[in-house]
Amino acid sequence: MYKDILSTNNIQLNVELSDKEEAIRYTGQILVDQGYVEPSYIEKMIERENVTSTYMGNFVAIPHGVEESKEKVIASGISVVTVSSGVDFDGNTVKILIGIAGKGEEHLEILSQIAIVLSEMENIEKLISASSTEEVINLFNEVN
Repeated sequence: MYKDILSTNNIQLNVELSDKEEAIRYTGQILVDQGYVEPSYIEKMIERENVTSTYMGNFVAIPHGVEESKEKVIASGISVVTVSSGVDFDGNTVKILIGIAGKGEEHLEILSQIAIVLSEMENIEKLISASSTEEVINLFNEVN
C-alpha cells in the first residue's frame, strides 16, 4: 500500500522544530513539495489542530486537514518527520509526525494502516531511532 504514498522524499529524520505550529507546517510542506496537496492545505492542517489536537499518544501526532480540505488534495500521500528532541503539543511530547493527505475516501484507510504500525511501542521506538529513510519505509511495509 505504501509504495504510492510514501517515498524517501516524504521522510525527514531528526529535525529540530520549535513548536506545534512549526511542526505541522513542516510536515505539511513535505506534502506540498511532493505534489500531494495544494499549498493552502497546510492552513487546513492548522485549522484542524485548533479544533481538535492530532496528538495520538506515545509520542505521535498525525496532522491532517479538516473535512472541507479534501478538494485541496491532489493525490493520497503521507509525510513522516521525526523530532528526536521532541516538540510540545499542548503539554505532550511529540517525536513522530505523520502528515496525511487522503484523496476521496482513502483518508480513513490510510489512517487505519498507520494505526496498525503505531499500535506497537516497539515500532514507535524504531521510527524514533531510525537512521535512514529506508528503515522507515521498510518498517511500514513489513507491518502491512
